Amino acid sequence: MKLTGIALALAFAFATAAQAQMTQTPATKADPAKPRTEQTAPAGAGASERKAKDMEEEKIEAQAKADKAKCDPMKGNAKDICMAEAKGKEKVAKAELDAKYSKDPAKAQKKVSDTKAEATYDVAKQKCDDQKGEAKDACMKQARVERDQAKGKAEKTAEKTERPAAGGTAPAAGTSAPEKPKKSN
Repeated sequence: MKLTGIALALAFAFATAAQAQMTQTPATKADPAKPRTEQTAPAGAGASERKAKDMEEEKIEAQAKADKAKCDPMKGNAKDICMAEAKGKEKVAKAELDAKYSKDPAKAQKKVSDTKAEATYDVAKQKCDDQKGEAKDACMKQARVERDQAKGKAEKTAEKTERPAAGGTAPAAGTSAPEKPKKSN
């Protein structure tokens, strides 16, 4: 009787373990930590691409956490500068990651350039805080000018890639623009 009970208990334990391994969570079950749009990935290459992007994003976040942890022992404005650098680095890395997987590379690259300009500006603002009076005002003005120049350059680059030169049409994909005839002497 005891032997039968033990055998039955073992069989039940193994059956439960096997059932747990075979049972999968349904794909429609919502994960509250993820937005609705990210919960289901398309099958095949899209799913592996999504996993790769998620892994890269986790690496970026881990690096950002480590960078911010380096700032903890610092004091005053040095800590503020360090944190601005860490946050800027994280934002740029995420923008570059989004650009890598973007369907519109020109728009994504503009966003990367804008993000870099803003990150540089945020760091420059913190560095300007070390100064006083007119020197601080001049420093802040210079930081704004550099940011605006970087954004303007990004805007011009984006415009060039989005539309062809005036008066012409864009060459077909994979071809180059026709050469101008050369003058002979």
